[in-house]
Amino acid sequence: MISSLDHTLELNAKRIWRIFQRSYAIEAKILSVENFTPLERTIQEFLTSDSIFYAFYIENDIFGIIEININTSIHIKSLVVDPDYFRRGIASRLITFLLLKYDNFTFTVETGLKNVPAIQLYKRFGFKKVSDFDTNHGVRKVSFELIKSN
Repeated sequence: MISSLDHTLELNAKRIWRIFQRSYAIEAKILSVENFTPLERTIQEFLTSDSIFYAFYIENDIFGIIEININTSIHIKSLVVDPDYFRRGIASRLITFLLLKYDNFTFTVETGLKNVPAIQLYKRFGFKKVSDFDTNHGVRKVSFELIKSN
């Protein structure tokens, strides 16, 4: 089941932080990065974030989270899955949920250029590469866009 997650509650912010730590530790290894900015986010930052969070639940436990920001487009800020649940379709279900919930939007997302599983996932959903760029923390990233309209 997927539903919104109130990140302003401390218990939920801690749950978000835990999954982010576990998932982004794997991505840091994939990208060969020691100091990975997503791993530096604190529970307090989740509590006060202006993002919207949706969680993938199995019973009462959270195993995947998608974080978005909405302006003129929808930016997927983060998509994380508990590593014990990789390759079970959770990320695909979260993206499908998002694309169905927000019709007639342009979606954007960025990921590390070496993060082949994430790149393949976004391409499967029709995201098109827009550009490559370097971050100020030494990661080469790629940005994608999906224009969805009726």
